[in-house]
Amino acid sequence: MSDQWVEASQLPEELVALIDTLRPGEEVTITRNGETIGTISGVSRQETSSSADEDITVVATAMKLSASARDALSERLGPGYLVLDLHSAPPTVDVLLVPPASPQLIGNFRALYPKARIVITEIEDAELGVKYEGPVRRLLDAGAEAYLPSSTIPRLAEQLDRTMTRLNQLTDGTSASLTIEAPRDDRVLE
Repeated sequence: MSDQWVEASQLPEELVALIDTLRPGEEVTITRNGETIGTISGVSRQETSSSADEDITVVATAMKLSASARDALSERLGPGYLVLDLHSAPPTVDVLLVPPASPQLIGNFRALYPKARIVITEIEDAELGVKYEGPVRRLLDAGAEAYLPSSTIPRLAEQLDRTMTRLNQLTDGTSASLTIEAPRDDRVLE
């Protein structure tokens, strides 16, 4: 998968006019003999010019999200972020959001986007029609109280202490099952 940039003057005028009418998240599917050979995604003028701004963090989503879901994420992140679909993002993205996947796929993403921070995300938003469930969410939903991806015993000790302190503060010392994310709760588990 390689991104290619084409100057509008190299394209037929009718195609450029069609592309100009696309709104962010809208796509034109290109077919040959009934087979899809590509898509063109619309981005706003603000998005294309702001990606060159060093104060903007460009986030690409490697999972299929509707334009409204990307817009909602972008709105919640604020003006310092630009959220794009992977297929319309430049190869210089800052963050790549990826659903739980194989190590090989993550390695391929790393090779394609060497400067990006790759962030694995499990997300379920019924309101926006998004569901990318993975093993961690299933374990927490089954009754586990936390997930600690520790790289060393000292790091595990730090994470465990901080997590137990937070859990005890949230539950007054009683055992309670927590999920990764409760609706409208901005809590982050480490």
